[in-house]
Amino acid sequence: MNNVQDLRFHERHDDELLTLDDVAAILMTPVNTVRWWRQIGTGPEFFKIGRRLYTTVGDLRRFIRSQRLASNGVLPKPKAV
Repeated sequence: MNNVQDLRFHERHDDELLTLDDVAAILMTPVNTVRWWRQIGTGPEFFKIGRRLYTTVGDLRRFIRSQRLASNGVLPKPKAV
């Protein structure tokens, strides 16, 4: 059986937790960029468990979808701060 970390993104369950590092790796973006997006409110939603930040696969999928739709003109572009 595969380890959960070995699953491809599209095979993961929507409720699976992801760390900042996981999100950065999936989006092929530096961790500091993901932190900045979180700080200015334009990235995927994160929440804390203890001292660590997490998001879910489902929330990241929604973020990716909104970015794709905004770039195609279907949704308004995310507001820049």
